[in-house]
Amino acid sequence: MNRTALRNAQTVDYTDSSASEGHKVLRNTYMLLSMTLLFSALTAAASVALALPGPGIIITLVGYFGLLFLTTKFRNSGLGLAFVFALTGFMGYTLGPIISHYLGMAGGSGIVMGAMGMTGAIFLGLSAYALISKRDFSFLGSFLMIGVLVAFVASLGAIFFQIPALSLTISAVMVLLMSGMILFETSNIIRGGETNYIMATVSLYITIFNLFISLLQLLGFVSRED
Repeated sequence: MNRTALRNAQTVDYTDSSASEGHKVLRNTYMLLSMTLLFSALTAAASVALALPGPGIIITLVGYFGLLFLTTKFRNSGLGLAFVFALTGFMGYTLGPIISHYLGMAGGSGIVMGAMGMTGAIFLGLSAYALISKRDFSFLGSFLMIGVLVAFVASLGAIFFQIPALSLTISAVMVLLMSGMILFETSNIIRGGETNYIMATVSLYITIFNLFISLLQLLGFVSRED
């Protein structure tokens, strides 16, 4: 075998190994993601059933970033799994009062179920597209990072200054950004850019969470207008 053929064979082996590892991480990620989504749904349902009050913006931010830091710090140990469930359970709890608010509106059940259905359809559809097409969506990384940062700062401004129009605009932008994040993150896992399934799970969970909240706000606004 000449040098060129040997080099090509080594490249193919490396590529196949990388792809196989990426699919293994993706499989583990989807398994853990399913469990965390279920756990989060249970904590949200408990929060709704018990009519628990919202924790407030300060506690929410401290709890979220604190648990995210701990999850990241222990991502390579068993503690990482514990903190993943702590993080997603906490976010489920914060979601409970929001869902309760929309359930109290006329047609609230339809709003919540509609947001859930659309979230699931968008996630499954875009994930399937990234898997089947095998396209590299890494070029979206910088744009999405800047967009999410700007949207986050703008959302804080909308909360503190009580600007409904700005909140609605942010929700619409977030739906687009989170859709892009699903493509980017799924592609990143497949191509070996993310090799830790705990961090991959956290990324996808946060994306799904934000997508659901944004759709909930948009559908709630449409319902009020009707």
